Amino acid sequence: MVRDMVRLTKPRVTAMVVVTMLGGMWVASRFERALGGEVPSIGTLALALLGTALVVGGANALNMYIERDTDRLMARTRERPLAARRLSPEVGLAFGIALSLVSVPLLWFAVNAVTGALGALALLSYVLVYTPLKRKTSLALPIGAVPGAIPPLLGWTAVTGRMDWPGLLLFGVMFLWQIPHFLAIATFRCEDYRRAGMRVLPVEKGDRATRVQIVLYSAVLVMVSAMLSVSGVAGPVYLVAALALGGGFFALGAAGLRPTAGLGWARRLFFGSMIYLVLLFAALMAGF
Repeated sequence: MVRDMVRLTKPRVTAMVVVTMLGGMWVASRFERALGGEVPSIGTLALALLGTALVVGGANALNMYIERDTDRLMARTRERPLAARRLSPEVGLAFGIALSLVSVPLLWFAVNAVTGALGALALLSYVLVYTPLKRKTSLALPIGAVPGAIPPLLGWTAVTGRMDWPGLLLFGVMFLWQIPHFLAIATFRCEDYRRAGMRVLPVEKGDRATRVQIVLYSAVLVMVSAMLSVSGVAGPVYLVAALALGGGFFALGAAGLRPTAGLGWARRLFFGSMIYLVLLFAALMAGF
């Protein structure tokens, strides 16, 4: 039971969120010190990380509660605890609510009000807007990318207590990255989503439109990631890395426009997107 309750939080997703938030914290700390400002204590930053992990865990648990019926129809989700009926819906709902009720006040009062407000926005928009919209329109993806892009901004505001231009650029990078990342999944899992009644782009608009969207968002992602080099948080070495990584990611996405590109391409793009994000944040945190 404990293992399944942990699974309700989607531990791998939560871990990735925490890593991107740490990246935002690291960059913001360097930026704040350069301006002569003070960085919060280790204890405060640790509470910010904990609060963010609880926000994400609560949102994921509530998402599984709402989607437990459609999860049973998809190969990649049918073994989730609520879909497989290993846990009762009431347990999942109570667990998600409990994590949510602890997380937002923790961020608000133990860190700062800006971070708390952003945490509340991420939680509510993911659970109450994105999750139900997935069954109605493919526009749910860019809407859902908003809460998904907030974690590095949470890291930024946890350090600075305000929203600055570099922090918003970090938000932009995460927002734009999520679109090709998820569209790659939706491409090679298209029949799963169709069977579950999810209105993802490959189901609603078709495969070609999806591949064009991947290329367009990847191109804008490269430009926004490069802008971090002139925002005061990274130098010329980062710029070279961002352009090289972005060029490789864009080329991988553009390869999907070839008539011979099959579902194997989408799987490569999915895994490549995660490698790209990790390396990009590593270059950014190096700060050169």
